[in-house]
Order: sequence, then C-alpha cells, then structure tokens
Amino acid sequence: MPIDESRKGLLYALLAYGLWGTFPIYFKWVSHLPSLEVLGHRVVWATLFTALVMTLLGQWRRRREQLLNRRLWLTLLISAILIAANWGIYIYAVQINQVLSASLGYFMTPLVNVVIGVALLGEKLDRFRMMAVVLAVLGVAYQVISLGQLPWIALSLAILFGLYSAVRKKAPVDTLTGLLMETLLLLPLALGYLAFIAQQGESHFTADGNPSRLILVGVLTALPLLAFAAAAQRLSLIALGFLTYLAPSIQFLLAVVVYDEPFGGDQMISFLLIWAGLAVFSVGALQQQHRARKQRLAAAG
Repeated sequence: MPIDESRKGLLYALLAYGLWGTFPIYFKWVSHLPSLEVLGHRVVWATLFTALVMTLLGQWRRRREQLLNRRLWLTLLISAILIAANWGIYIYAVQINQVLSASLGYFMTPLVNVVIGVALLGEKLDRFRMMAVVLAVLGVAYQVISLGQLPWIALSLAILFGLYSAVRKKAPVDTLTGLLMETLLLLPLALGYLAFIAQQGESHFTADGNPSRLILVGVLTALPLLAFAAAAQRLSLIALGFLTYLAPSIQFLLAVVVYDEPFGGDQMISFLLIWAGLAVFSVGALQQQHRARKQRLAAAG
C-alpha cells in the first residue's frame, strides 16, 4: 500500500527535526577541536555536498536565473552572515556544555519571530501572541534575576535565527539553492581561515587521524534542510509549527539526561514560562487556522 503524501511529509519532517535535535551528539564528538575550525569545515563541506546534490538533481540550469540574480546575492550575503554566526555560537555552546541554553534558544525562536515580525515587517499582535511574548520575556527576566546573568547564548541563537528567517522570507530562492549561495559567499573566508591554520601547523583535519568526521558536517548541514523542504511541500504550516518543537525538545533531553547539565528549580521556572508562552502561541495559531478555514468555506459557498 503506497504511503500518502501527508505521511511522507511527516516522515520527512521527523527526519529533519530529528537530525537537528541530535546535532549535539555530533558536535560533542568533535568538541576537542576549535569551534572556528569546525565552523570553517561546515561551510566548505556543506558547499561541496549541496553542489553535488544540485548536480545529481539536475538543478543548475533550472536555477540559473536565481544564481545570476545580483540583488538576490546581496540579500543572501546578509542571511549568510546571520546563519554563520548562529552556527558558530551553537557549536561553541555544545563545546562548553551549554546544550540546555541552546535548546532554550530554539524554544524561544518562534516567539522571537513574532517580535521581529512586528518590529521589522509591520505585522500585528493578537492577544495570544502578545501573551506568548510576555510569558517569554518573563522567562528570560526570571533567569536574569535568579541566576544573575543574561542567557546570552539562548538569546543570540533565537535572535540570529529569527533575523535569518526574516531575511530568507524575503529572498525568492528555494531551500537548496539558497543554502548553496549562502555557503559560497562564506567559502572564501572559510578556506582562508583553514589555509591559515594549516600554514601555522594548527589544523586538525589530517592530524586528527579521522578527517571523515569533519567532512560529515557538510552532509549533516544539508540533509535536514532537504528533508525539511520536502516536508514543507506536503504538510500544513500548523503541522510544521508543532513539529518545530521536536528539535529543541530532543536537545533538552540530551542536555539533562545524557550530558547531565545542571537543571535546578530556577531553570525549570524559566523553561516553564517559555513553554507556557509556546502553548499560548500554538493555541492562537490553531484558532487563526480555524478562522481562515471558515472564511474560505464561506467564500466558496
């Protein structure tokens, strides 16, 4: 019996968010390497793997117009800088045993997207989104007051990814071509840095004895994006929105259960406030979807 398209979409989404959620396992595996070197290899091998996929799928001629669009390249230069900073901070967070902070950042991302949408795109806040944002702010404020420090890793990851999403939303490019163009823009810097540390005798690529572990990061960067693109074609935005929480949930469990990161009462309260914000946000999204469906049915009738 053939699998229907929605079930295929769910499987693709589970693959994408499952891979994103288990990223800490990979970055722990290479945690003995400098984070900038890992980031450089991520750019290089993601470029090569994405170009290979483009070739195998016969996409070069089909995407010619996008690849020759100068304005698109300028837009993606901004998104490339944002995602590179996001990648770098994430790698660093895992290496210093802050997977919990990284998971908090990605839990916060949908709520940060709301704030960015209001501030930069002129979107309006309904009561659900307003309440969700307030709860998230309270969660961050509680952590600042109780722990005496700003959760900069979580905030940086959420804000950088939120801004990245806003820029990519305005860029008329598909997921695969967009990733290729972004990594191509970052490639000269990555190659320059890797050549410099090799000249200084500080490269771990061959000295590490297992260069395949750094090559693997390119596959791990591109594969979940390809799976996500396939899922987005088959699932509703609401379904994708709920599945988004899967990746930070896996990271949260890895941090607490596997890596035994501290998770006391103060962290629990902060997480609970942000989880409450996500619950309110989700209820609002469901109601908005229900109203839109009723309007479409009314218009059709």
